[in-house]
Formats: sequence, structure tokens, C-alpha cells
Amino acid sequence: SVFSHQVCSPLIQAARCYARPVRRKVKDIPSHLDDLPPTMLKKDYANVPAVNSVDDVVRRLLSLEMASQKEKMKIKTEQLVEKVRRSPHDNGSFEVQVAILTAKIRTFEEHLQKHPKDKNNLRRMLMAVDRRMKLLTYLRRVRYQTFEKTCQVLGIQYNPPPAYSRRVTKRWLVKKAFCLKVYQEARKLKAPERLKKRREWQARARAAREQAAQLEG
Repeated sequence: SVFSHQVCSPLIQAARCYARPVRRKVKDIPSHLDDLPPTMLKKDYANVPAVNSVDDVVRRLLSLEMASQKEKMKIKTEQLVEKVRRSPHDNGSFEVQVAILTAKIRTFEEHLQKHPKDKNNLRRMLMAVDRRMKLLTYLRRVRYQTFEKTCQVLGIQYNPPPAYSRRVTKRWLVKKAFCLKVYQEARKLKAPERLKKRREWQARARAAREQAAQLEG
């Protein structure tokens, strides 16, 4: 019995270890919402005068200490928008859209660090990143100073998209030459029709000018 116990004990020990639930250590991931003070009131109650006369329990319920992630996101988004908006009533400029997308992207990044297999939120984040890249590219081309200020204030590192390059092969050159030849032949076939339409348009314009001259005379 001692021998059998010595032989079977490793198997029993392995089975016990296999059946034991694995406890994963939850990493403490920093959030971009950590800088919001817990004593700050929610967005819907910040400008209510009666809030100052309530007791501490009600004030805690109305503050960010008991707020949800969605309510904290509203305040964080409003803070980012206030940094870049052109006027107090600016709610749709390119800078404001970039600030709103930045708040969403940072929330998606934190969520994906905890749940890396969430493909749906990954797709949403990539769509938001692509949209923000297009807005920043437009700002960089049209209003460069505003672009620099927006990236500096929001902490965005802009990496311009690489220039499009295509490998030139013999097959591609032959295909391109064939397409050009087909295009030129098609233009030759449609040339009489284009000339006819042009002459009709010129005749109508000439008739309109003559009619206008007769009315004036």
C-alpha cells in the first residue's frame, strides 16, 4: 500500500492542481479618468444652486465618487473640448471632433488592455482612429497652427500616412499600356458625337445672345 501510495500520489497531486481554479492577477491599468476628482459633481448637477444646501450623503451620491463610467466620460470629453474649441458655442469644428474622438479612443484602449479579445470594440477603435487621422490631415493641410495647437493640447502624436508606392512589374506596364490604348480608341469613336454636342451647344448659346440683343434693341 505504501508503494502504491508513492506511485499514485504524483497523479493525484496533478489532478488536484488541474482541478484547482486559476486565479489571474488583475493588472492595475491607469485610466485617463483618474485625474477627475471624486468630489466633483456630475454634469447634470454642477450648475444647480440647491446642491450646496444638501447633506454629505446626497452630495456624495451626486458626485463622481458614485458616478458611472459613462458619466465620467461626459465630463472628460467636455474638458478636452473646452481646451480646443474656438468659441463658447463651438460644438462642431474639426478641433472639437478631434477632442471627442480622442476621448473615445483612450477609453477603447483601456478596455482592450483588459479585454484584448473584444473584436467589436477593436473595430470601433480603429474606425475612430481612422476618422481622427483624416481630420488631423485636413487641419494640417489647411490650418497648420491650429493643427499643432490641437496635437499639443490633447497630447496626440501625429504620424503622417506613408506615401503610396506600387511595385512596377512587366505585367503591370503591359496592362497600363493596353488600358491607355483602349481609352484612346474609345475617345476616337466618341469624337464625332462630342463635336456634334458642342456645335449644338454653341448654336443654342448664339441664339440666346441674338434673342437677348433683339429684346434690348
